Amino acid sequence: MADENAVLMYKGRPLMRKDNLVYYGSMADSHIVMLQILETKKQGDMDIATRVAVQLQLTDPAAKSRDRIVKKSEKDGFYTALDLGCVWLERALAGK
Repeated sequence: MADENAVLMYKGRPLMRKDNLVYYGSMADSHIVMLQILETKKQGDMDIATRVAVQLQLTDPAAKSRDRIVKKSEKDGFYTALDLGCVWLERALAGK
């Protein structure tokens, strides 16, 4: 059985979930991506995310919460939202 405390990684960055929020990236970096699952549908015995809000955020603790949001969007499906967030994060961390 896998270690319960193992961190899930996606494209070399940590992916953490708390209820309907998923954080992608490291708090040690300048930016992270927050994915918020807004709607789900039942498929068999699983809930599938159908609407997801994506936000690229600064990790600066001194910034106000509304000033931390750099970009935001809403996507259909979790993978589409994660893919967009991954591109935003890579570009932000590259300094573009």
